[in-house]
Amino acid sequence: MHRHTNLAEALMDRAMLCAADEALVYPAEGGGGQRISYAALDAHARAVSAWLRARDAPGRRVLLALDPGPHAAAALLGCLYAGAVAVPVPAPTASRTEAERTAAIAKDAAVDLVLTETAHATETSRRLSLVGRTGITCLAVDGLSPHAHPAPYAPAAPHNRTAPHTASDTRTAVPDTTPARTTPDSLALLAYDAGPATAPRGALITHGNLLAAMSALCQALGTGRRSRIGGWLPRHHTPGLIGQLLHPLWLGATAVPLPVRPHLADPVAWLRALSRHGITHTVAPDTCYARCAAEATDEQLAGLDLSRLRTALNAAEPVSAATMAAFHRRCAPAGLRPGALVAGYAPAQAAPFLTAEGRGPVPGLDLRVVDPATRRPQPDGMAGEIWVRGPAVAAGHWGRPRDTEAAGGFLRTGDLGIARDGEVRMTGRTHEGGLADSLMVGGMTLHPQDVERELLRCGRPLGSARVFCAGPGTGPLVVVQEVGTAGGSHAALAGLAGRVRECVAEEFGAATGGVLLVRPGTVRRGGSHKVPRATLREQFLRGEVRPLYQDFAPLPREPAAGGVV
Repeated sequence: MHRHTNLAEALMDRAMLCAADEALVYPAEGGGGQRISYAALDAHARAVSAWLRARDAPGRRVLLALDPGPHAAAALLGCLYAGAVAVPVPAPTASRTEAERTAAIAKDAAVDLVLTETAHATETSRRLSLVGRTGITCLAVDGLSPHAHPAPYAPAAPHNRTAPHTASDTRTAVPDTTPARTTPDSLALLAYDAGPATAPRGALITHGNLLAAMSALCQALGTGRRSRIGGWLPRHHTPGLIGQLLHPLWLGATAVPLPVRPHLADPVAWLRALSRHGITHTVAPDTCYARCAAEATDEQLAGLDLSRLRTALNAAEPVSAATMAAFHRRCAPAGLRPGALVAGYAPAQAAPFLTAEGRGPVPGLDLRVVDPATRRPQPDGMAGEIWVRGPAVAAGHWGRPRDTEAAGGFLRTGDLGIARDGEVRMTGRTHEGGLADSLMVGGMTLHPQDVERELLRCGRPLGSARVFCAGPGTGPLVVVQEVGTAGGSHAALAGLAGRVRECVAEEFGAATGGVLLVRPGTVRRGGSHKVPRATLREQFLRGEVRPLYQDFAPLPREPAAGGVV
């Protein structure tokens, strides 16, 4: 499919060639699910595209705030067809941090239009109003008929400027259904994978980047027309959006997006989904594989068929050889093939490609391990920061050209790694400079500033907190939380620790590995001065933090009962 100059042309051609084939499967709880053909998805996407083009959308930023599902897929494809720039964000939930992040993204990207769903239109409007983005026209995609096209755009009346105007009319107009004239250098996505909620950074991903990423994913995963590609990686971040949605659609294969939180909470449910839906290619973090190896029992594995799984890539976190061996031993009785589990590397941000050990280099990719202080390449076996550039790598961040200029055209991933024999393995996240703003926890990106701010909002007796990972930017999440009840009973302190865990789980969907409740002055000293995270982490690792109460979740180390040790 190298002949195409943009991804929209490639997707439209696939839809025509595979019209009756299964494009998307959205599993339902308890089995079954919603199945969408290429023809149906394409018709819906063309209707969205016509609506956008009637509003002069080519080249403009369009916020996508939808639940993972067929409407979200149609909205994304509609943006690409129309030559608009998609800006994906999560659908509104009760999370205050997500609300702040969406508002900040809308402001930073200066979005011109919004695609959402009827159920989320009001809340999306409220979030935009927080940053002065009023008077923006919204489309409730679920109210748009795939077989009708909206009338040409008429601006909203001047007096109605306090909230976005939600459009769902389907009056007939003659649409232009050809893809917009975009080139490989045309911007396709602003991917806000990086930065805290108050200062998000949007990676500039072009149509050329996406086309190059498709070929790179083919090589890393070994995918083809008969593949069924599925997983639970979040669809508003590049690995899930591009690897588990756009890539299968580009192939003419089947995408099986799984809901994030249920499968993140119960990895064995992920194994059941792989078996039930015949998924052939998946990607998950090391934590997920480790939990499956430790928690899956013989009874749970009975009846599962993992023989159709061709590639299970372990990426997005440092890969443990012990995890790889334990997962294979545990799942071999369910039909997992030798060699199906592969270690790889997926950059945390702005580079929508994957590498897999033993499957050769990505064409055109220049991947280096660099000393962050001297900015010189490290010799094989020496740890450093991973820098990347190439056709599948974003050129930089929206409004921040110096990000790549300062690195000689390379994108600084913020990941730590080691190079050996032409391959790179991730070992953690850097704590150097401005890149120390994200942690990898269970394959999810967390920004410690966001977690700390949310814990402070919980009110008394909880005070200031510091959040870090036990490993170098990865591993179990540790919260050092000041409390104002130093004389509290053991039961009262245990309740406060539970409150901390509950807050992190509900707001961010992440499990907390350890909670240390400490006296005031441990985290915040001298009024506004807070102890640096790196300093407090070192004190924690040396056993120098003196908690009033501590609670550590058990970490799975060995396969569950019945597993081979």
